[in-house]
Amino acid sequence: MSNKLFQSMIHQMKEVVGRSIGVADDAGVVVACTELGRIGDQLSLGFQEALSAATAIQYEGWTVRAFGSAQQPEFAVFVEGTDAFAEKCASMLSVSLGNIKQFYDEKYDRCNFIKNVMLDNILPGDIYLKSRELHFSNDTIRVVFLVRMNQPCEISVFDMIQSLFPDRSKDFVVNINETDIAVIKDISVQIESRDLEKLARSVIDSLGSDQAGRVVVGIGTQVKGIKEIARSFREAQVALEVGKVFDTEKVIVSYENLGIARLIYQLPSTLCEMFLKEVFKRGSIESLDHETLFTIQKFFENNLNVSETSRKLFVHRNTLVYRLEKIRKLTGLDLREFDDAIVFKVALMVKKYLDSTPVKY
Repeated sequence: MSNKLFQSMIHQMKEVVGRSIGVADDAGVVVACTELGRIGDQLSLGFQEALSAATAIQYEGWTVRAFGSAQQPEFAVFVEGTDAFAEKCASMLSVSLGNIKQFYDEKYDRCNFIKNVMLDNILPGDIYLKSRELHFSNDTIRVVFLVRMNQPCEISVFDMIQSLFPDRSKDFVVNINETDIAVIKDISVQIESRDLEKLARSVIDSLGSDQAGRVVVGIGTQVKGIKEIARSFREAQVALEVGKVFDTEKVIVSYENLGIARLIYQLPSTLCEMFLKEVFKRGSIESLDHETLFTIQKFFENNLNVSETSRKLFVHRNTLVYRLEKIRKLTGLDLREFDDAIVFKVALMVKKYLDSTPVKY
């Protein structure tokens, strides 16, 4: 429970009550007070009698009333004076501060619960019971955005991201570690993948131009049910790791759009090495020079169209055909044939994957 909430509340109430007011914890330590110098003071043992009393009691010129859970009150409010007015103020403040505490604790518990579900830190059997206790709908569709900085992020970054999702009862912003912040977003059935990417773009833009160059966002799939939040989070993690290998220029990577890269990322490295050896029986992929690899890339980008590729490369059509023929002799694969082109494209991605050092989750 944040003592700042207590301090803010009693500071405002002082103008109405016109008397000194304070709050102490169950150990008798003043945690908030209109007399700032008293914060941190240790009250006498007699004060703790108020914690077990069902009504307001008088204590050394103060009227004291406990609040918190019914089984074990954790705090007590004290108001200057022992008259009927002080007793009424103490009773009203105990109800108000008790409600504030309950609201704060529930809000914190909801966020903490979501974080534990997302990180698989809670038993599956407990998820259903706790979600009902905290009033979570199991029919809501949610998606996880994972915002990753390339260096430790400041508190202001978390605050800026949180300001984009003001509905704290539905959307949750959670610190994962010093570089990662997760956003669990409540979404409608009609929302599409491009809408999620627009939202991710707004997160990056909100951080400002000084941060934009060092932020990437991974987007998991849309899931239904509390337990599935963990899956969406893992997918967002995978999206960032796969993007780091295959789409280094992208700052927004969606798990749904990873395509064949996702499959390659999940393959064992030994299997990938065997595949490369089988594909390049005649010669190693390392035998292809930079110019040849660049030509292949442009050929793929232009959908295996010889004329269009030669135009983009500013070379004669026959020159491009000569290069493609050279590749066929070196590798045994004719890139003008769709099946061979597919095999070669996958082989290039596998080679890129093996050259990287991905972190798997």
